[in-house]
Amino acid sequence: MNVMRGILALGALGAVTLSPLVQASADENFATGHAVFVMSNDADANEVIAYQRTPYGTLFSPRRFKTGGRGSGGKGDPLASQGSLTLSRDQLWLFAVNAGSGTLSVFRVEGSNLELTDRVPTGGAEPTAVAQSGDLVYVLNAAGSSSVAGFAFRAGHLSPIESSQKFLSANGANPGSIVFTPDGKFLLVTEKTGNDIDVFSVQTDGTLSAIKVNPSDGPGAFAVNVAPNGTAIVSETGSGGTTSAISSYSIHTDGTLTSISARIPTLGAANCWNAITPNGRFVYVSNAGSSSLSGFSIGSAGALTPIGGTVVGTNPAGSGNLDVAISSDGRFLYSLNSAGGSIGAFAINADGSLVNLGVIRGLPAGSSLNGIAAD
Repeated sequence: MNVMRGILALGALGAVTLSPLVQASADENFATGHAVFVMSNDADANEVIAYQRTPYGTLFSPRRFKTGGRGSGGKGDPLASQGSLTLSRDQLWLFAVNAGSGTLSVFRVEGSNLELTDRVPTGGAEPTAVAQSGDLVYVLNAAGSSSVAGFAFRAGHLSPIESSQKFLSANGANPGSIVFTPDGKFLLVTEKTGNDIDVFSVQTDGTLSAIKVNPSDGPGAFAVNVAPNGTAIVSETGSGGTTSAISSYSIHTDGTLTSISARIPTLGAANCWNAITPNGRFVYVSNAGSSSLSGFSIGSAGALTPIGGTVVGTNPAGSGNLDVAISSDGRFLYSLNSAGGSIGAFAINADGSLVNLGVIRGLPAGSSLNGIAAD
């Protein structure tokens, strides 16, 4: 009850700006052992910035950990992907792509402390996203002959799986995301060029079936996520302005997708990313062009229904909120505001509405930032 009162009190302040100095001075007795991670994607030396999280959802004591590789650099959204920084499902490991050096790094996670345990070549050019399921890890290589490649994962180390590489439908597919279904039976990838959603069946030896290419319901398919009930949910940027949307699909055993909810408007611009609560009740999308977040409830059969007036959260104007992440306890949502050099923090209410906890500043504004994960 005291924690909830603290959250509501913070929410009543609106979009509070929380400086890193204020965060660092917070009483460390409030530390929960949970953390939020963002990636610099720096072209000279890629790093993960780790923040401790309080029970109130605020962040403090940022620390930097080198991945041992190089990012792509650039500004805005240089990787144009979801999942460049991914926590394992048990929250014990963190995977980070190094697009500039073509490698994948693995960290052991202990609260906000990270220990680099492995770094391996990804078998392709410009890795932009990574997915994990049990002892399998697949990485998405975006450049050249776009492909996915698999690794066996044990005790913090990656070993390439023979014959695991699969190419996407065409060179220059411009893929946006990669994700396993919760049961580990399928691997899904989005192709932005062809506006397609690829489905691969995962074989018993960790390799993949032939690709099954499915057209997206709406224009601008960017990122796909899968809810605990097996519903695939796709963020669509739309055809310009505030035409962004979100769609949901059922996945069949042959890799085909059937539409459930098609092109539900987000009432925002440039929706490219989405995050699903651990209990599978809600999905939130990030509208980078309007600095807003939209929310939807997920029905038992996968139908999507807007929460309230659809737009449930707002970052400061010009934030350029890219990827979003939800804490493992389902209580908080965080957005990586690349243009603003900040992290937007929101508490998730029982009805799916959001309480704005303000922004945590101190990151380089307008830089190469990409990727966010939360435990």
